[in-house]
Amino acid sequence: MILTVNNVSFSYGKVDALHHVNLRIKQGQTLCVMGPNGSGKSTLIDTILGIHTPKEGTILLDGKDLSQFRREEIAKHVAFIPQTHGITFPYTVEEAVLMGRTAYTGMFRAPSQQDRQLCQEALLRVGILELKDRPYRELSGGELRLVLLARALCQKAPLILMDEPTAHLDYRNEMRFLEILCQLCIRDGIAVLLATHSPEHAFYLESRGVDTEALFLKKGVPIRMGRPENVITEDVLADVYGVKARILSEDGQRAIMLQRSL
Repeated sequence: MILTVNNVSFSYGKVDALHHVNLRIKQGQTLCVMGPNGSGKSTLIDTILGIHTPKEGTILLDGKDLSQFRREEIAKHVAFIPQTHGITFPYTVEEAVLMGRTAYTGMFRAPSQQDRQLCQEALLRVGILELKDRPYRELSGGELRLVLLARALCQKAPLILMDEPTAHLDYRNEMRFLEILCQLCIRDGIAVLLATHSPEHAFYLESRGVDTEALFLKKGVPIRMGRPENVITEDVLADVYGVKARILSEDGQRAIMLQRSL
């Protein structure tokens, strides 16, 4: 098992943020973590990354307790695609992707030929090799997300954590990102934890043959977990999000039609 979260709880001071969360992710599997704002999705990711220390419970990476890893070792097991990413220095796309090798090279050593080859392969894998010399600051939102994905691939970690990676993308770029995600899981066996506001992402991945599970959080408490077709229901959407919705199905593809708030 690539990631195991056993009975993890976490608090910001006296404010509880996660309550007894349990999950497991194996090779080639995607876990879609969903819930409203403030439900604990980003806190869960930060805890898996070692930024937060659980108040209770344990986190295992490849069977080893997270507390036994140094920070640079965690980066060899887990890559991260943030929800937002500030652009400070005038890097090229190639230089930004090569930052995924920092866990192996350190901050100040020049990239090796092997590092550059891995960078080229990652850029090719996500279909943006032609952008490698472009200034990072000049990219569109969709291109930026693909660069961050390429950086995660260059990191060569078996698990990628994604915090709302399709936020603010147009339909085409959102679909392109999801299509690449499917390929990475099915062809490359990469495991993904995807925090998302869209339950339809879980339906899409499941319909495309990705081994997919869905986890709903509400105020840090796990509400339901299992196959999307079993746990993403109209009753759960009403409970977790406070919305009246219908789930439609046609040709093996499910979609959610929102009707009103509750």
